[in-house]
Amino acid sequence: MAELRYRDALNAALREELRRDARVLLMGEDIGVFGGAFKVTAGLLDEFGEKRVRDTPISENTIVGVGVGAAMAGLRPVVELMTINFALLAFDQIVNHAAQHPLHVRWPGDRAARRPDAQGAGHQLGPTHSHCFEALFLHIPGLLVATPATAADAKGLLKSAIRDENPVIFIEHESLYGVRGDVPDGDDVLVDFGRARIAREGSDLTIVGISRMALTAERAAATLADEHSVSAEVIDPRTLRPLDLDTILASVAKTNRCLIVEEGWPHGGVGANLAALISEQAFDDLDSPVRRVSGADVPMPYTKPLEDIAYPHEPQVVAAALQTLGLAPSAGAPRATAAPGGAASSNAGTAESPNAGAPVAGGGGGR
Repeated sequence: MAELRYRDALNAALREELRRDARVLLMGEDIGVFGGAFKVTAGLLDEFGEKRVRDTPISENTIVGVGVGAAMAGLRPVVELMTINFALLAFDQIVNHAAQHPLHVRWPGDRAARRPDAQGAGHQLGPTHSHCFEALFLHIPGLLVATPATAADAKGLLKSAIRDENPVIFIEHESLYGVRGDVPDGDDVLVDFGRARIAREGSDLTIVGISRMALTAERAAATLADEHSVSAEVIDPRTLRPLDLDTILASVAKTNRCLIVEEGWPHGGVGANLAALISEQAFDDLDSPVRRVSGADVPMPYTKPLEDIAYPHEPQVVAAALQTLGLAPSAGAPRATAAPGGAASSNAGTAESPNAGAPVAGGGGGR
């Protein structure tokens, strides 16, 4: 094991795959000379040269289009779009070409482009840089979607994505880049897609955390154990397509209750999809409706106090967990509102739950 920052684990994955396979190349804005906006690609230009680490113009649709063409020609491009909001400018190439191209459907051997994108709140970058769009890509058949929360998973999943024969949307959280974690040594240590991580075992409640919220859920589970004698099991799906639903359902069968925590918007979000699947396939195991904690249903504010209450922190997760267990009243905590499919939602800082977004001292998710 080596202790690495999340960004350094990603850098190691890229370096190892560039060395291993001459077909791998990187493309993106400022990834070469500047070393990447988040320093994930630092040093790679010097080692591998301009042909394999390519700075591109600011034209996301063009960048992804070139990546799709390169993949169809037999290369393994890693296309970086800096922040996930910019991927909206490339949606035609992502949806209509990378995911749905008839060549990709007929001949799985054609390698489609991989796109690492950064997302998430906490850095006062405003609404055009800070949203979480996992649900947009989750909706599209033909794409794989990875959301690693730890340094080890960041490295292992990125290496798997580069080697996979399918197009992968690889989503990194901006607030995780500086977080350290143990990363297994070895060039061929991969993390399989479709295999969830049980971050903490428990017996009273299942908490499913998406991306950075997996770490927030772990801290909330520690608080539940220390202050409320509640044993919460925390599951990090790691990938949303394919989804390891079996691990989640097995946990719900054991705990009989489920809480889903995500930073994205509540309507049509990842949590809504998971709540529907769990309610459909584990209905007889549930002793209470599936509950959700999500980001506020608003564009991400720029000002720091408003930004802090627009995405979940540990207190909201703890309060929602206690409500799910019937150990806390709705007043003074995130107010759950009935949602279709038997799920309940709790949205940080929205009009539906005015107490959910109280400023949290020292809060900030994975920072």
